[in-house]
Amino acid sequence: MSELYLLPGDGDEGGWAERALCAQTDPEAFFPEKGGSTREAKRVCLTCEVKDECLEYALLNDERFGIWGGLSERERRKLKKKAV
Repeated sequence: MSELYLLPGDGDEGGWAERALCAQTDPEAFFPEKGGSTREAKRVCLTCEVKDECLEYALLNDERFGIWGGLSERERRKLKKKAV
């Protein structure tokens, strides 16, 4: 498995998830209640240096909840459909 896809705690020291800006902010912003705002999380993602790695991880691992790489669950589903 590539180092890129491992999250902290999976034996990946200094990996992309540890450099992610969301690791330094309130995690609840990235997993809002149904109908809740995603604006705050997406704003953090805009300037994150590992946004692409995060999105790739979410797509490859079929993450169904939360904001990953600046996209919501619905936005990731649309992106996957376009790729097929």
